[in-house]
Amino acid sequence: MKKKLLTLVLSTILVTSISACGAATADSTVSETTEAESTEAESAVNSAESENTQEISQGTVENTAFPMTIKHALGEVVIEKKPENIVAIAWGNPDVPLALGIVPAGISEANFGPRDENGLLAWTAKAFEDLGVTEPNVFSDTDGWDYEAIADCNPDVILAAYSGLSQEDYDRLSEIAPVVAYPTVAWATTWQEETVNDAAALGLEAEGKELVAETEKLISEKLSAYPDLEGKKVGFFWLSEDDLGSFYIYTNNDPRSAFLGDLGLLTPDSVTSLIDDEDAFYVTVSAENADVLTDVDIIITYGQESLIEAMQKDGRFSKVPAVNNGAFVLLDSNETLAAASTPTILSIPYCIDDYLKALNDAAEKIQ
Repeated sequence: MKKKLLTLVLSTILVTSISACGAATADSTVSETTEAESTEAESAVNSAESENTQEISQGTVENTAFPMTIKHALGEVVIEKKPENIVAIAWGNPDVPLALGIVPAGISEANFGPRDENGLLAWTAKAFEDLGVTEPNVFSDTDGWDYEAIADCNPDVILAAYSGLSQEDYDRLSEIAPVVAYPTVAWATTWQEETVNDAAALGLEAEGKELVAETEKLISEKLSAYPDLEGKKVGFFWLSEDDLGSFYIYTNNDPRSAFLGDLGLLTPDSVTSLIDDEDAFYVTVSAENADVLTDVDIIITYGQESLIEAMQKDGRFSKVPAVNNGAFVLLDSNETLAAASTPTILSIPYCIDDYLKALNDAAEKIQ
């Protein structure tokens, strides 16, 4: 996991280069984010497991029927009729129409994680397969939006509820078709918001909310098998084994970190205390100050076992419980779970078992 505003070096690694997780390899990208003003409304999504509700921030939908007007961070879009040709760009947005049983006319290629011959991650590829599509229309946007390919789809709408669109990007895409941008801040849209906002633009808001509720129920059911995870304090870090002098910890503005809360995990108080900017996606920490992280039970990060060994040998991390106990979830950028750490409506059910097992394995090391 405010992932093309600027390509985040750590974004698939620092802010989700996962343009979502924008734009290049996980080990090399970081995006800076800017806050855009928008009109924001909230909708409550009922959890099928409890009476609690989760607020989902949406661009304001002024009409429930078409023509529909949606206000978001970059402007106001009018969708005249129920879209038939749908283009979904950036990270995760293609998964929403697919989850609703709709084949998009064109989508962005995944830009992080193990991809198939069509440039798709496993869960997206499976969804196309389940819908009987063997040759989806996929275009690359790693080096910039492929405006020609998008226009060739003759889209009725372009879905980008989770993205890093700049105003210039948005304006140019809007010349092709109505664009649904992020509701408040670039790259900060949660998987719940992405699902509901994109679905609403298709005239399927209720169905989108139902997908969210079903997925939250699935998470709750899966968590019941891992009672020891509840309440554990977990930090999502980015570290370089070659230079441990400073490192980064993602805040809950980044969907990777926010998703941990959906799994019943807590943000360490020591991490919260380091956040000066409430809009920041990550905080930068000097290794000299790592001794404040005395309540970090588990660290999730990209790397290999040798990273743990290097940190354990470095005395500056001696007061971090997760380091002393070796309680890490190590994500390999070439493996599916690393890509799934930035969740989508399809990646969650596909990878939830592996993610919870990896977290539980780390929790078992806590002393």
